[in-house]
Amino acid sequence: MTKTQEVDNSESNFTRALDSAAKLPGVRIDRATYLRAALKRHCTEEQIERAVAESPAAAGIPLRVIHDVANTSIAYETSKVTGVSTLAGIPGGLAMVGTVPADLAQYMGHMLRIAQKLAYIYSWPDLFAQGDEDIDEATESMLILFIGVMFGVRIAQGGVARVAGMIAANVAKKLPQKALTKGVIYPTVKKVASYLGVSMTKNLFASGVAKAIPIVGAVLSGSLTLGTFLPMAKRLQKHLASLELTKPGLRNDEPEIVNGEVSSL
Repeated sequence: MTKTQEVDNSESNFTRALDSAAKLPGVRIDRATYLRAALKRHCTEEQIERAVAESPAAAGIPLRVIHDVANTSIAYETSKVTGVSTLAGIPGGLAMVGTVPADLAQYMGHMLRIAQKLAYIYSWPDLFAQGDEDIDEATESMLILFIGVMFGVRIAQGGVARVAGMIAANVAKKLPQKALTKGVIYPTVKKVASYLGVSMTKNLFASGVAKAIPIVGAVLSGSLTLGTFLPMAKRLQKHLASLELTKPGLRNDEPEIVNGEVSSL
């Protein structure tokens, strides 16, 4: 097998695991439901509805509230992955993954949940099309970049920043499909997927989950420790929080950041 074929296979293995995890019950987060529940204790009803219709940034929600909500979501998801997985207890849930090892799909599912929650509270648009069971190419690409950031892949950070810039510039309510699937971001997506494929799945598919990397092996015991999942979630949070997309004042009729609102925090 040539090196190119090996890289392609690793990339394919990773994307297959991601797609399988995205189909597991409980993995996909409904953006509107999450934002309403997460902001209920912090915001007025008017702010919440605007956050749902546009974004938390457009609703002018202070960054300290955004960070508090993000930290709460991270703590919640961390508590779930450090205990017995809820996904494993859903009848028929892990049977959906087919040829992808159940432990890897379960582990990926936890990562996808926190990635979605952090994206939504930091003003990203809906990642999944309503009623569509299959994950579309743009969403798959975006999730690959998010996971890349969680693993500390530097080029993934650049890819996420570029997509965020496109969304902020156009004040868009959806991902830039072309850029993520055929355009300027796609080469970065492929590199990140290849890297993650080599790191996470090369040894896994050859010799089992336990021999892949420590955090995947930890799933076999039904838990992810605070020393693994938490830093990864925090890494994504820090990066998303640094982007202009999350700054209060970015709204559909005022695409530029309102300095007064930011400085008043």
